[in-house]
Amino acid sequence: MMFIRPVARDDLPQLLALAGKTGGGLTSLPADEATLAARIERSLQTWQDTLPRAEQGYVFVLADSTTQQAVGICAIEVAVGLQDPWYNFRVGTQVHASKELNVYNNLATLSLSNDHTGSSELCTLFLDPDYRDGKNGYLLSKSRFLFMAEFRQRFMQKVVAEMRGVSDEQGRSPFWDSVGSRFFSMAFADADFLSGTGQKAFIAELMPKHPLYIDYLSADAQAVIGQVHPQTAPARAVLEAEGFRYLNYVDIFDGGPTLECDIDHIRAVRKSRLLPVEFSETPADTRLPLCLVANSDYQHFRVVLLHADPKAATITINQQVAELMNCLPGARLRVVKLCPGEVSA
Repeated sequence: MMFIRPVARDDLPQLLALAGKTGGGLTSLPADEATLAARIERSLQTWQDTLPRAEQGYVFVLADSTTQQAVGICAIEVAVGLQDPWYNFRVGTQVHASKELNVYNNLATLSLSNDHTGSSELCTLFLDPDYRDGKNGYLLSKSRFLFMAEFRQRFMQKVVAEMRGVSDEQGRSPFWDSVGSRFFSMAFADADFLSGTGQKAFIAELMPKHPLYIDYLSADAQAVIGQVHPQTAPARAVLEAEGFRYLNYVDIFDGGPTLECDIDHIRAVRKSRLLPVEFSETPADTRLPLCLVANSDYQHFRVVLLHADPKAATITINQQVAELMNCLPGARLRVVKLCPGEVSA
């Protein structure tokens, strides 16, 4: 059975292996052992409540209950930009008009922004290509919403997610070629690596402080503003089904969209319910919808997928699931349908 759990120090070799499969472009999962080890330590310290909110970040892995191998990773930053500035571009408009000449032009612009400072961020979503079957991707992405619902007081009102922008098989980004390369004088992969390893001071030092006119960019760069990498399209669709929207903010490196949503408006947060547990070895009714099912144990958080009725008065699990979820008699589990449109057969 596949399940979500907090990251552990022993996961480092597997996370390094995952980072090597991203193909670049996933800033928060660099193939750098020291950076990933520090990320794991920061996550563990977050769970131990030894860090200020500005430094807190949770990392989860998708694991196989048989092998315990981590085959996917996802994370939540509690409050971005409170310690290190958090940048993106806001896509806006400047009007140039002359009454005398009867000229009126609306020109699209990119302006450096810190508007999402203090938001919680969904990040570092990656699943081993060998496990991209069934509903593993949905479980990995949406499990974070049940953690946020269960421990709501630990997160901010707005939640954002930066989506990977368009780049080719060689890692070339048309947006970077037309924008970033003009100011940073380095390859896209190098800037991406520096940002992913926490070296972000150069962004403020080198990025332009005045708006950039989009019409000055190459046609290829203009075409990818707010667009996602083909491999990221499913992740975007998952978030949009949960209520996230693109509101004209894009990544400063590759032009990928930033999606955002009020935490209490996220479907899985808003509709999840706590149900008392019943135990039974009778096989689950597969005609029931697949549901995300999470325990309420902060230190040993778990999420699995089960066929269940989210509107029932109780949820029934077997002994195997109970052991995996550290679930004792009298406990309650948080339940929500995996996909909003799924209905009982």
